[in-house]
Amino acid sequence: MSDDLFENTPTSSGDYDASSIEVLEGLEPVRRRPGMYIGGTDDRALHHLVAEVLDNSMDEAVAGHATRIEVRLDEGNRVTVSDNGRGMPVREHPKFPGKSTLEVILSTLHSGGKFSGKAYATSGGLHGVGVSVVNALSSDTRVEVARDKQLYAQSFSKGQTLGALEELGPTPNRRGTTVSFVPDIEIFGDRQFSPKRLFKLARSKAYLFAGVEIRWKCAESLASEDVPAEAVFKFPGGLADHLAEQLGGRECVTTQPFAGNQDFPDEAGRVEWAIAWPLYSDGSTSWYCNTVPTPDGGTHEQGLRAALTKGLRGFGELTGAKKAKDLTADDVMTGAEVMLSVFIRDPQFQSQTKDRLTSPEAARLVENAVRDHFDHFLSDNMDRGKALLGQVMERMDERLRRKQEREIKRKTATNAKKLRLPGKLTDCSGEGDGETELFIVEGDSAGGSAKQARNRKTQAILPIRGKILNVASATADKIRANSEIADLSLAMGCGTRKDCDPEQLRYDRIIIMTDADVDGAHIATLLMTFFFQEMPDVVRNGHLYLAQPPLYRLTAGKESRYARDDAHRKELEETVFKGKKVEVGRFKGLGEMNPAQLRETTMNPESRSLIRITLPVEFEQRAVVKELVDQLMGRNPEHRFNFIQNNAGEFDREMIDA
Repeated sequence: MSDDLFENTPTSSGDYDASSIEVLEGLEPVRRRPGMYIGGTDDRALHHLVAEVLDNSMDEAVAGHATRIEVRLDEGNRVTVSDNGRGMPVREHPKFPGKSTLEVILSTLHSGGKFSGKAYATSGGLHGVGVSVVNALSSDTRVEVARDKQLYAQSFSKGQTLGALEELGPTPNRRGTTVSFVPDIEIFGDRQFSPKRLFKLARSKAYLFAGVEIRWKCAESLASEDVPAEAVFKFPGGLADHLAEQLGGRECVTTQPFAGNQDFPDEAGRVEWAIAWPLYSDGSTSWYCNTVPTPDGGTHEQGLRAALTKGLRGFGELTGAKKAKDLTADDVMTGAEVMLSVFIRDPQFQSQTKDRLTSPEAARLVENAVRDHFDHFLSDNMDRGKALLGQVMERMDERLRRKQEREIKRKTATNAKKLRLPGKLTDCSGEGDGETELFIVEGDSAGGSAKQARNRKTQAILPIRGKILNVASATADKIRANSEIADLSLAMGCGTRKDCDPEQLRYDRIIIMTDADVDGAHIATLLMTFFFQEMPDVVRNGHLYLAQPPLYRLTAGKESRYARDDAHRKELEETVFKGKKVEVGRFKGLGEMNPAQLRETTMNPESRSLIRITLPVEFEQRAVVKELVDQLMGRNPEHRFNFIQNNAGEFDREMIDA
């Protein structure tokens, strides 16, 4: 086959040659796509910068080389993290002649001392991108290293080195690394570090390693009742101390919590845990790997759940409680205050932000280490064991009862010719192989298109009339009397507020599908406010989504593409349709799309995209959720205006292909 056959073959996507390939050098990829490295540019991502630097100092402490860490917040949005560890290496790097090793670490992705395991047995920073990413996204970074009784320093800006390594002279009484940085406003806008959040971060790290002392300092102007200007954290009891503080005076099922630690075999690491079962509590979970929070849990969580569940089943068999064989991990964990921290070699995470641990061996190591201790905890005091088993079995009985009611409700709704509601719910049969979905759509016109576009076996449609009641500014009586709210609650089938039980939710996904305009966004916001306030566990368990209907249809010849918004339209015009005459059609609403278009762009799981609505980690406490919702959706417009001024143009959302 001749070469000129390829050279003369036309392309359908415009010119594409060697000049089309762009090579990003140094830290430029981080500045172009910060979301790939820190998950976005929102408040959570901003504070993740501090966590990356602090994790490096914690690794020094866990490795036995540092005993003290200081976290300082100054005016001007500057954070400084210091430790008394070994100090970063400063001599010329063998693979980069003329560059200090410090400069290589700060300005080169995937450079670090944690790949081989020689410098650190276990560590939170793994990929060699942590401090270099912080450097890339900061307008002013300065690193000082006290090593071999000499002081060195180097400065950077936006990932660029500002000068050679400085030798500042002897420092006989100092050792360790100090990293000071100011986040770049070009990346993060005017977002400011939260003193309260950083104070909490520093405190939590001290609980995770009993051998470290963490000192907190902040400018007097940033201090408050909740955040002192100075504090020292050191907790010899580790997680047990943390749990005792979190429980306060709450009464628990067992008088003593289940707490302890255990080394893994063959020096593979260790695990520490602290668990209590308070009465009348929603409970909470805190998961860590190598001192790094993993809010989405992972394989270490699976190991703990297995150890507790098998332990209680075995105790039930020992005491003649035959029904205990039906216990599930959710029966055991629901309502419990759970803290788990593991240290393992070469951990694997789901993403660079390390939200979920995926190391397969962690499940086995944790289960084997915890199971024996839990068996002793139950059997050493039979009254204690029976009290815990009894409470967990009550939860199991309640779960089984609700499951039976849910099955009856599902069957009733399926067998009925039509479940008549003011909102005209068109239900699915639930007979398909896929998961069931409820689309909440705006108006009867969009509802009609959606009904024709849906998969009748797995997709249900509930049209609503315009803008629903703003539950954040309404009284409880007004909410109860509102017919649209009543329709939504009845369609969900899982109850509201304290009676909300996600296990009774009648669908696997709730998808808000509104027009891609300002009114549609407002309706979606009102619906999200409803779920945040009335059914927070539905959101917390990952059931709530936003559909992404297109705003434009672009056509050139026989080729058509859909654009979500103006920015996406511009991108398509500059790439796919570059140099072509494009006909642009704008959808005024979902009702203007024919069923085939709506199915292709917004409802077909094979081709659509959804946004999963989540409760950010910092808003997990219900009181704080309510405070945020009240600020955005409450009666005081001044609070809303101030929030918009401070956060315009940015919002946190997790994109998933569904």
